Amino acid sequence: MKIKVLLVAVCLVAGISATCAQNSQPVRVTVKGVPVLLSGALPAIGEQAPDFIGVNSSMNDISLGSFRGKKVILNIFPSLDTPTCAMSVRHFNQMAASLPNTVVLAISMDLPFAQKRFCSTEGIENVIPLSVFRNPEFAKAYGILQTEGNGRGLLARAVVVIDETGKIMYTQLVNEVSEEPDYQDVMDALK
Repeated sequence: MKIKVLLVAVCLVAGISATCAQNSQPVRVTVKGVPVLLSGALPAIGEQAPDFIGVNSSMNDISLGSFRGKKVILNIFPSLDTPTCAMSVRHFNQMAASLPNTVVLAISMDLPFAQKRFCSTEGIENVIPLSVFRNPEFAKAYGILQTEGNGRGLLARAVVVIDETGKIMYTQLVNEVSEEPDYQDVMDALK
């Protein structure tokens, strides 16, 4: 079952900023049923998306800000070397082909070489893979670093949709890391 972070929703309803979520109960997800603590909480809807730099398959730094003027989907996941992560990138690749003025960034800690190999082998052409292996600030700003368990140091699974002005318009933290995100919710958020 895919569940959005209730804590962020409560903060939004109460009219409190994202610091509400970050200063209250820790956010947890599960990995194959085992609870795992995250480094924080996703930024709140309506806030400016924290800028970050990722490394593309050519080893060039790319900033989120370079996509200003387009909607941006951040497909965040632990590693392309897992079946669920690979499925999500394939699915977002298909979705991206029909989304005007929208960029999909596939974000993980995987090295750019592995991302390039995966995209080449799978025929992924509509998604831009970005590695945040050089940028630990990304996981902190988005609150999605797994801080315990076997996946400690990897990202959790989440989707963030950002509008053309850089504001967050939708977030989804997947409660069970081994499950795919709710793609239909993402599509509905883009309308």
